Amino acid sequence: MDRSFIAAQARPRKRPRSSAIMVASSYVFDWIIILVMLAVSFYVGNRPPNRRYFFLEDPNISFPYTEEETVPSWLLMVCNSVIPVFVVLVVALVFVPGNTVPKGTPKSLVWKRKLWELHVGWLGLALSLASAWIITNGMKNLFGKPRPDLLARCNPDIENFSKYVVGGEDVASGFQRLVSAAICRGMADREDAQSILEDGFRSYPSGHSSSAAAGLIYLSLFIASKFAITFPFLPPAPEGKSHTHFSAFPSRVPRTAARLDQRLNAPEDDPATVRLMSQHNAELASARRQAAAPPLYLLIFAAAPFFTAIFIASSRWFNFRHHGFDILFGFIIGTVCAFFAFRWYHLPISQGAGWAWGPRCSDKAFWAGVGSFSYAMDWEKFDDEPSTDDQATMEEGAVGRNRSTASTGSGGTHLMDGDAASRRRAH
Repeated sequence: MDRSFIAAQARPRKRPRSSAIMVASSYVFDWIIILVMLAVSFYVGNRPPNRRYFFLEDPNISFPYTEEETVPSWLLMVCNSVIPVFVVLVVALVFVPGNTVPKGTPKSLVWKRKLWELHVGWLGLALSLASAWIITNGMKNLFGKPRPDLLARCNPDIENFSKYVVGGEDVASGFQRLVSAAICRGMADREDAQSILEDGFRSYPSGHSSSAAAGLIYLSLFIASKFAITFPFLPPAPEGKSHTHFSAFPSRVPRTAARLDQRLNAPEDDPATVRLMSQHNAELASARRQAAAPPLYLLIFAAAPFFTAIFIASSRWFNFRHHGFDILFGFIIGTVCAFFAFRWYHLPISQGAGWAWGPRCSDKAFWAGVGSFSYAMDWEKFDDEPSTDDQATMEEGAVGRNRSTASTGSGGTHLMDGDAASRRRAH
């Protein structure tokens, strides 16, 4: 199949209204899935957890119970949800689509891009948070690990200690033997003593750490993407690049031979032409001119959410709510969810110029199946005969290639004719 026909098929076409509804419905379904994940997470988080056995002389669970938290749950929600939602809103409506919009572009098209970037920015944030919450709450209840302040929540029935021993009789004595959670009577004079006790077995992993990382690291990635805050990088070097590409001053490195287009289009002894071509080649050849470091103040904006997440996670340590590994593992969960959700809906930071992926096509809105490598392109009906317009496009492409070949090969033909004439003169 001719490439011109494929290109013609890939050109944007006005979609019928039913196609737009199909695509919109697929993204509504994405939101429904996320809402279901949140509902399941909330349900699991309110179920009684497993209760791992412990012993009363364990110093790791003997910390005091603190009423006041440095970052309470309501403040956590503000930091990992409300602030990212607001920042994504401002960036999408104010800074998108940037300075690359050609003059005369309809405002409706500009606003469509703004709203699309806003929608995808919020969708990725919701996916990151929902994924972290459902994973964290599920693991909390499955493991049932005691918190550092469990004994303060437990108020154990020491007088009947032997009734609750479940292990360690042969190797330990006294309070060093394992007991079950049934020994706990709960905090006296507290109406919520039972819920406080159950929460004492939800130490691993840290929910504050995972949700803070999921929301705030996603925000850091979003800011870095939109404002091109990334390490300078070199694009893949084309074949034939020599050490000149990495020299200090490529324009001053002697050239061994002039390029073919210089021989054919300009005299070699023209100083102005030689100087201009040298400057042009230097711009293309210099590796150090391919990229530059972004301003540091932008890095501060992108890093601020990340360090806020670290502070929130650290507060769980000095508030005696989690052990060290609980905090680290929760932070890892949130970080993985943030990177996953960001890349699910956004191009790579170093290659995507700050854009999100475009919408799905209508015939792959819900399903692509085997043989499809992209949800953004319609199925091509290659078995169908091309239409008259497509045939014309193919013919134009073929003519253009022939002209290009003729133009490229004219120099070679001229040189061969010159060589033949020289041979005839030699004979």
